[in-house]
This record gives sequence, C-alpha cells and structure tokens, in this order.
Amino acid sequence: MINQKQGRSQIILLLVWTLLGTCLRVSNLTAKPPWADEWATLVFSLGNSFLTVPLNQLISINDLLQPLQLGANFAFPDVVHNLLTESTHPPFYFLLTHTWLHLFSPDTSLVSVGVARSLSVMFGVIGIPASFGLAYLVTESPVCGQIAALLMAFSPYGIYLAQETRHYTLVILIVMASLTCLLLTLRHLRQTKLIPWSIILLWIVLNSWGVATHYFLALALVGEILVLVPYLLQDLWNKERLRLNLASWRRILLAVLGTVAGCSVWVWTWLGIPDNQLTNWIKPENLGGIGFIEPWGRLIGWISSMIVLLPIEGVPVWVTIISVLICLLLVIWLVAMAIKFWRQHQAPYNQGFHNLRAIAQYLLVALSLILLIVYFGDRDLTLAARFQFFYFPAVIILVASILESVWQKRATVKLRTMVILVLLISLAGSLSVVHNYAYQKPDRPDLVVPVIKEAQAQNPQIPILIATVYKTHEQTGEMMGLAWEWSKTIATEVAKPQFLLLKKIPDLPEAEITKKFHQQLAKLSRPFDVWVVNFSAPTGLDELNCPADLDYKRRVSGYRFRLLHCLPLASDSLSN
Repeated sequence: MINQKQGRSQIILLLVWTLLGTCLRVSNLTAKPPWADEWATLVFSLGNSFLTVPLNQLISINDLLQPLQLGANFAFPDVVHNLLTESTHPPFYFLLTHTWLHLFSPDTSLVSVGVARSLSVMFGVIGIPASFGLAYLVTESPVCGQIAALLMAFSPYGIYLAQETRHYTLVILIVMASLTCLLLTLRHLRQTKLIPWSIILLWIVLNSWGVATHYFLALALVGEILVLVPYLLQDLWNKERLRLNLASWRRILLAVLGTVAGCSVWVWTWLGIPDNQLTNWIKPENLGGIGFIEPWGRLIGWISSMIVLLPIEGVPVWVTIISVLICLLLVIWLVAMAIKFWRQHQAPYNQGFHNLRAIAQYLLVALSLILLIVYFGDRDLTLAARFQFFYFPAVIILVASILESVWQKRATVKLRTMVILVLLISLAGSLSVVHNYAYQKPDRPDLVVPVIKEAQAQNPQIPILIATVYKTHEQTGEMMGLAWEWSKTIATEVAKPQFLLLKKIPDLPEAEITKKFHQQLAKLSRPFDVWVVNFSAPTGLDELNCPADLDYKRRVSGYRFRLLHCLPLASDSLSN
C-alpha cells in the first residue's frame, strides 16, 4: 500500500510524465501533411461527402477542398449516413470529432487539421495516467505503474497514433478499461467471490462503445474470452469451485450476451465490408516462399516500435541500419529478461503473477488471431502498424513489469543502466516520430508540390492540370493533399492548377478512361502542362503532341507522378 507521502510523490512523478508526453504529442502537430485516411476522417466528421467532388470534369482547388468546409450547424445524421454509405468505419469517433471541430475551430472556413488532431492527442495523453492505473492494478507496484506511464509517454508508436486524426488513441483507452474489467473479473473468480453487477454493466458498455469506435476491437473481445476459458475449464474440473463461482459465470455469460447485443448493429454493418474496394489493399499478395514469414517480421517490427525506435526514415541507409541493430539488441535483451522474469515467478503464484499471466495470455491470443487472419482469413493485418492497437496496452504493461523487476530485484548499476537506456531510446524514438524520421505519413504531398513548383517556375503562366484515376475516395484524399499543400505554399501570382479525377468503372476497358481524359484535355487552350499522378491507365498523350519531360518523373510515398508538356497541335498552327 502507498502512504500519503508516497502518494503525493507518485502523483507528482505521474504529472511530470504526463506533461512530457503531452509536449511530445503536440510538438510539430501540424507539420506533417494529412494523408488519405485523415482526409476521410475530416470530411465525414464534418457531415460532408466525397461524392460532392465532381468526377470526369475539370475542377478547381476550391471545388476539390469544398468537402473540408466547416458548416455552421451540427449535422449528426449526415455524419452517420455519409460514413456508413461511403466508408468502412462505425461512427462514434466521427461524431466526437464533429462536436470537437464545432467547439474549437476558429471560424467557418476550411477545417483546422491542428484542432482535429488535438482530439486524438487528448486521448493519447489520458492514456499515460491510465497506463499507471492498469499497471498498478496488475502488479500492485507503484514503480511498475510509473515505468508503464513513462513507456506510454515516450512510446514512438503511441505518439504516431496520437498525431493522427484517427480513432486509435480513443479505442486504446477503451481496450485498457475493458482489460481492467477482465482482470477484476478474474480476481473475483480466483477468490470465489461474486462479481459485482457494476463490473458486468461497465464491461458491456465499454465493449459496445469500443466496437462502435473501431470494428477491430472485436479482436480484443475474442482475446478476453479466450483468456477466460482456462478459468472455466478449471472450475468445471473442480466441482466445489464451480459451485462457488456458478453465479459469477452466469454474470459473465450475461456480459457476453450484453456485449453481443450492444455490438450487433455494428457487426451487421461489418458484414457488408469484406468486398469493399477500400479494404482490398490488406489482402495478402504473396504468402509463398519468403513471403510466408514476412508477416512475422512486420509484427516484430511493430511491437518493437511500441517501446524503442530510432531514426529509420529520411536518413542515410547506414543510419537506418545502425538504428535497427540497436533496437534489435535492446529487444533481444528485453526478451532474455522476460524469460528470466517468468522462470523466477513461477512459484508461488501471487496476485501480481496471475494478472501478468492473464495479460501475457491476452497478448499471445491477440498475435495468434492476427496470424490466423493473415494465413486463413485473406486479410493481412500486419501490413499497417495502426491495426496493432488492440494489444498495445498489453505490451506496455508486460515490458513495464520486466523493467520494474530488473530495477527492483536485480538492482545492480549495470542492469539499472540498461533500464535507463531502454527509456532513453524510447524517448529518442518519440523524437524521431515528432521530427519525421520515423512513422512518416503514407502520403507525402509535401514532397510532390515543391517538384511541381520547381517545374512551374520555368513557365509561371502556363496552365497546369493534375490528373488521376479515381477508384475510391482514397484517390480524392490524395488529390486533396496536393490541393491543401498547394494552397499553403504557392504564391498567388502563380497559376493555380486544375484537377481531374477520371472515374474507373469496373469491367469497362481502360481505354474508356483514356477517351474521357482526351475529351477533357480538348477543352484546354494549348500550351499547358499535365501532371499525371497515380494514373493507373494509359494516358495516350503521345499522339496528342504531349511529350513527357524526363526530368520530372518521380516516385515518393503515396505518389507516382510525371510531367507532360502539351504543345500546340499542327492544326492550331495552320489555323493561325
């Protein structure tokens, strides 16, 4: 137990870690350009629709950015309708963002990316003291709680999620609260005490709320159920324990049924998602040969980045290699410490070890579920770091318990130095994320627009067209990124580009896209420049006297683009 004096010290330390974590999360918050998923959050949260952006015709920057206009009125029904019609996510976080934007946006013009991201930052900051609470519940050690809070404050992965206009930091909090209900339930089962209705009702509300925030929280619920299974089998084997715990198991069954009822509407909606084009990118392409083990490598990388990371993007290759080696060595050391920790705590089974074992079981089940989905479910959830959110708290708690054991029970200068080193590398990783040397955005319009600007400087008054092939609102988001970046960086005296999104219709030949492309180009007065961006169809511009400029063919994260100069046609010269 913590006395009053120790309690004040613990609170002061926790406030320090929370302040540090807040500073890291707000640093350079708007420096990175939003990417397609963030644009989707903004558009749908505003109650707007991507369908208002005209296709197959020339449009201006204002036309493209129109769905980002902040309306004056609340429009909750529009948020829900547009989201469920055009996207693949449940609406709760989008409704929160809608309210947040209306409360804190400075005016009714274009939406503020900083304001939108600050909601995710707030939930990420709350996760720091929440980590202390969960770790203390698990181990009853304030030192473990402080280390867990510090790991959460510095976590490169946690900061990456907090600086996105997405729902992940909120759903991580819900996972932590749901795990708390699980641990309290297990404690009552071990002590053969009746589980209070307050825990059962809270558990149902949290689980239903979580699935209404992100469908993948269902994976966390499956993990929790599977952690309960050994306890059920143990009670079934021991008739006396079953008699004492029977009422508790009835309440657990009600918690499961209540969760199913609370989540049913979203599960029903989820059933219509698998063939949606927006989710096709997570289908595994090649699981043969070396491809079979690639998901394992990605999982190791994502888990490692939850604790330690160093600059690996936007730096020389040798820096990346050294960074990876240092992080790998620290991960190997942590695994070795975990093995020793587990062996030393096998007996006697105290309360803390029971809780840690439950958290470890939850983590193993979560990882197993991901791999089962990869190899048998036709969806590779290891392709994106953000999909690993539902076991992130378990990693923090387990690593914190290992470091606490090293700090407390193996108190040598060398080992304590290793604990400090892990925390320092974690801090370095968070700074790497903040300064864009790790976890860069998938779309980098900030690297595309300067190239277009450089080319335009040679002929400032020549009109520019930026064209792409539209499949889903992901492409609209990619073009929004360019328009947003352009409006920030290009001088007013320079000609603003027009945009063209050519809709790809399934089962129709790509020649139809080319035909529509040429029809729109015919409306422009030559000469003009065409930038084809992520153009997944033949351009056919060679026959229209639009030679490619080989000096401007580039590829950056999220974009493949090249420049073509459309010169006057011979018929134009004759007519003059």
